[in-house]
Amino acid sequence: MRRPVIGIPADRRLLGPHWFHCVGEKYIAAVVQATGAVPVLLPALGEEHLDDWLGSCDGILFTGSASNVEPQRYQGEPSAAGTLHDPARDATTLPLIPRAVAAGLPVFGICRGFQEMNVAYGGTLVQRLHEEPGRRDHRENSSEPLEVQYGPAHEVELVAGGLLHGLAGQARVVVNSVHAQGVARLGAGLTAEARADDGLVEAFRVAGAPALALAVQWHPEWKVMENPFSRALFAAFGAAARERAARRER
Repeated sequence: MRRPVIGIPADRRLLGPHWFHCVGEKYIAAVVQATGAVPVLLPALGEEHLDDWLGSCDGILFTGSASNVEPQRYQGEPSAAGTLHDPARDATTLPLIPRAVAAGLPVFGICRGFQEMNVAYGGTLVQRLHEEPGRRDHRENSSEPLEVQYGPAHEVELVAGGLLHGLAGQARVVVNSVHAQGVARLGAGLTAEARADDGLVEAFRVAGAPALALAVQWHPEWKVMENPFSRALFAAFGAAARERAARRER
């Protein structure tokens, strides 16, 4: 059987005087190393090619990014000055997410991808968690080495009987924390899978999805092969993509 194809929607980023469509190497490496699938980058071109991608991909990974979802997408307040946005990515991923899930493609969202999935299902976001009473500061210290920024930061409690609880085989896991925004209200049909000690939703799944449809706020792609739980997350995603590929070959 052929290897499954996992599409990875790209950021549209201005590098020097030219625009590029790009994906962080750590996400590509995680797909190669931990899923056994073939990664294919999907440019941020809006809705024009969605049907083609849905017909050719066996799964889609929605990655993290330095940019945030534009607040008008969820009726939020205007962003603070200097906030990086990527309207081309929003215009591509937000319509792609529910269509991919409905078509039975496995989907996995990480950080920005987690927030995109929430917004795509009508949820809302908190833009500055560290300013919210009762919330911990979930940001990294950008002055520290990457090894520290992406190192263990806090525990999350996994919902008993949930998908993540089954993959972890335990009630709590320690995750990294590299985000300023988070879920304010979960979107329609989304079920929490993990919460931080301040109550913040850190993972959810799309209830009733025909295939795996999961999102996490942390970064399991970081050195994925060194963390058993991160490997399990990507392995589950890869297995679902292989099942999709096998069905397409029948």
